[in-house]
Amino acid sequence: MKAESHWLQYAALPLSPPRRVLELLLITSRGTGRWIIPKGWPIEGLPPHVVAAREAREEAGLEGRISERAIGRFHYDKRLADGSSLPCAVEVFALEVDQQMPSWPERDERRTRWFALEEGAEAVQEPELQALILGLPSRLAE
Repeated sequence: MKAESHWLQYAALPLSPPRRVLELLLITSRGTGRWIIPKGWPIEGLPPHVVAAREAREEAGLEGRISERAIGRFHYDKRLADGSSLPCAVEVFALEVDQQMPSWPERDERRTRWFALEEGAEAVQEPELQALILGLPSRLAE
């Protein structure tokens, strides 16, 4: 599905439960090993937030409560197997993590790690995702 001149994806931004200091969980990409958030393509018949939650489960083994409204959007260029890239717009949904399952489909393909917000913002490469992470306290208060 295309949004403007970009291909649309949905992502979960995994967050620690409210009773803790606010942290986020990042995963590594399968290709380059850089820190990213779980994301994927739209699935016909599923609402965007459900797709985002599904990606978090498949890519990081996460279960929790996902927001039904996006908390932001960022853009990036997805690298394809042939070396070309595809411009993508990613709608981001907050996922309050209850637990990480002991096993999940992509466990052997990725690493996961909890980060403090500032450290997590520094770890990701996309400037708009960095800004979204740093603005989380005010976005979540809305």
